[in-house]
This record gives sequence, structure tokens and C-alpha cells, in this order.
Amino acid sequence: MEKELTITISEDVYQGLYKRVGPQHISQFIEDVLRSYVVDADLEAGYRQMAEDTAQEAEALDWAEALIGDVADETW
Repeated sequence: MEKELTITISEDVYQGLYKRVGPQHISQFIEDVLRSYVVDADLEAGYRQMAEDTAQEAEALDWAEALIGDVADETW
């Protein structure tokens, strides 16, 4: 569930947000920055949930396996 929040920031901070992340992404940017400060994270549960996503795990394995060939071609 999302909640709407009205905040007050200085003009220069707003202009910086507007230029760097764009007007459509300011809320998500602020949430991403603040999340680790205000939401308790259970990393073990998060990793467990990610591991249960078999499609994502298969894609990650394919990606990792594809990189092994790149390393074999490197000259040291």
C-alpha cells in the first residue's frame, strides 16, 4: 500500500532532483534513498525469497555461466 506524503524542500534541492532523476522518478528516488534508514530489513528472508524465484535463479545462472567463457579468453 502506498501513502501520499507532502514534504517541503528547498528550491535548489528540488531543481537538483528534477534535473538528475526527472519529474516522474522523484518519489521513487526518495524512497530508495530512505528505505535502508527507516525499514528494518531481514536479509536472510530476502535472499530466501529470491532463491525461491526459480525463473530469476535460472536467468542468473545462465548469465553467470555465459561470463565464464569471457574469463577463459582473457590473457593474463
